[in-house]
Amino acid sequence: MTAGRTRLANDAWEALLSAHARLMKRFAAEDVWQDLSMREYDVLYTLSKCRDPLRMGELHRHVLLSQPALSRLVERLAERGLVERHTDPADGRGVRLSLTAAGRTTQRAIGRGHARSVTRAMTAGLTRAEMAQLEMICRKLACASDTREVVLT
Repeated sequence: MTAGRTRLANDAWEALLSAHARLMKRFAAEDVWQDLSMREYDVLYTLSKCRDPLRMGELHRHVLLSQPALSRLVERLAERGLVERHTDPADGRGVRLSLTAAGRTTQRAIGRGHARSVTRAMTAGLTRAEMAQLEMICRKLACASDTREVVLT
């Protein structure tokens, strides 16, 4: 790998992280989260995109939390009646997770406000063509970095 390519790759990575950090701070400061943290909402959102209940390991691949932290977070969401556990029919020892009706309602209510925030942030700085290009690039990076990715439906 050439020095120029290494520099460009690291500059691109730094720009991506910087944009992510700034946008996440902006979103965190908005009054859309009700009584959830952004991480709790992330779990609800991920589960809302899945047709079937997910195993904890599958959920873990889609959120930025350690396995123990995710387990504690899911426990809190279950205690609040937002997530439910199901016995895994393929493995009686395993557990699958899904949203309860209350969890789905909460996710949708918060999601509407968050979607408006995301739209404002993205359209303020990018054209439609740039947003499409960014989506394509990010999906390409995600696929290249994890071939074991679970497809959310």
